[in-house]
Amino acid sequence: MDGRDTRVQALKLKKTVVLVGMMGAGKTAVGKALAHALRVPFRDSDAEIELAANMTIAEIFSRDGEPFFRERESQVIARLLDGRPSVLSTGGGAYMREENRRMITERGVAVWLDAALPVLWNRVKHKDTRPLLRTADPHATLRELYCKRVPIYALSDLTVASEQGKSVEAMAQRVIEALKTRPDVLTEEDGE
Repeated sequence: MDGRDTRVQALKLKKTVVLVGMMGAGKTAVGKALAHALRVPFRDSDAEIELAANMTIAEIFSRDGEPFFRERESQVIARLLDGRPSVLSTGGGAYMREENRRMITERGVAVWLDAALPVLWNRVKHKDTRPLLRTADPHATLRELYCKRVPIYALSDLTVASEQGKSVEAMAQRVIEALKTRPDVLTEEDGE
């Protein structure tokens, strides 16, 4: 025996962690790494909507409009919050609805992945899967969305800075450290 403590601190998630923030903040990538680290399921509200509708988000926006999509999104988030604790990635606009913010805080915990506008633009500028950026000037559209949404994201229960150059695993660890400040959400238990 070398004298080292062999006990492992097991993390126990008590509520669903809902990642919120702008498109490109890393909600899906960080969410998957976080779920893996916490040994809980990862869910993505956009993927759940696409599965239920058998259409892409862009197709839903085009066919039915944003208000229809936002209603479905709220229903899906409610359903996913009812399940066992998990990590849930939401679309960038989900947290803008007051009913979603209230529901997330009452039944889970909102974690804002806060990324600066240049970081976001660098991550989304070459992707055509963002229906809200299908405009004549996508950078200006992103800037406008950013300015409108940041004050609402700031209402989140916890904030974690999302930086360019940080690995996904390092970002997931930052989220875990933030969650540890909330014993109603995440606790450490001795394990063998």
